[in-house]
Amino acid sequence: MSIHDPRYRELFELALVPGVGIYRLKNLLQKFGTCNDVFKASLQDLILVDGIDEILARNILHRDDLNKFIDDQFEQFSKTNSQIITLWDDDYPTLLKNIYDPPPFLFFHGELNFKNIISIAIVGTRSPTHYGKKIAEDISTSLAENGITVISGLARGIDTIAHNFALKSKGKTIAVLGTGLDIIYPSENNKLAEIISENGAIVSEFYFGTKPDSRNFPRRNRIISGLSNGVVLVESSIKGGAMITARYAIDQNRDVFCVPGNVTSQFSTGTNLLIKQSSAKLIQNGKDILDEYFISSENSKIKIEQVQQLSIFEQKIFEILSNEPIHIDSISENLSIPIAETHVHLLNLEFKSLIRQLPGKYFVRDI
Repeated sequence: MSIHDPRYRELFELALVPGVGIYRLKNLLQKFGTCNDVFKASLQDLILVDGIDEILARNILHRDDLNKFIDDQFEQFSKTNSQIITLWDDDYPTLLKNIYDPPPFLFFHGELNFKNIISIAIVGTRSPTHYGKKIAEDISTSLAENGITVISGLARGIDTIAHNFALKSKGKTIAVLGTGLDIIYPSENNKLAEIISENGAIVSEFYFGTKPDSRNFPRRNRIISGLSNGVVLVESSIKGGAMITARYAIDQNRDVFCVPGNVTSQFSTGTNLLIKQSSAKLIQNGKDILDEYFISSENSKIKIEQVQQLSIFEQKIFEILSNEPIHIDSISENLSIPIAETHVHLLNLEFKSLIRQLPGKYFVRDI
């Protein structure tokens, strides 16, 4: 349907009646066929619909005048070149359509295409450790490089990392908002949101003008998991928002993957608990997810071949390094070779994209 199709307006009008909700909206349309037929129905006929009592039936028949609000919404669609898809449209994402309470509308910038693709959500804490950042980078990169769409919530921390590294890998990523499309939260991700809309989509179920109210984000999380074949948690406390996404994923019968963390770290209490309860599959890298969906990673094979071709000292340095930063002095001392020589070997490994240098001459693996 075109955004100017009157059926959109009628659907907005019915959905905005307080108390209707997705369950009753579906029942009404199943019974009467169109919103216009719902508005023309008698009080008695409305009450016969499952979930509709006399008070709600009267509210539908004597609904508030919503013309100005709907006019404003449609004006925003035209100004921002946004798009809308409804639960009754053929191209509504199938995975999302089959959850318990799918949103009746999805508003979006960009391209929302889920045909013949696998999509994986990556979520986690807003304050990740270096370990969490590195793991999120690696997993997002691995998935994007192998054609998997990366989904997240545009929040600070793990979400932002997941989006950024999917884009850096020339992959597709989708950001699900807890606000209207016109309000990016956090505001520092405005530019990132623009880039995502050119390489995927920015999606929301909320009307234009909806601000970042705390109650919106748990609802947003059900869409993140609902759009995904599986959900990856990278560092989350037991009370973290990512755990809400995990619970939705479990209820929606999605795959849940967790990266194990330090047992003494508050940032890993949630992920470790899900693994302990067998609610999630333990993963260590993106390849574990690719294997789950029978996708081969040529890039990973190339890097493994490079490791096998290293010189003796490069091999020793690579074995010393991990996801935890190690200073060049410690590497030099461990190998009993001068710092200058150590630095040469480190540079060679960097050129081969097997390690990465961090500020302060610390080094970590990049595979």
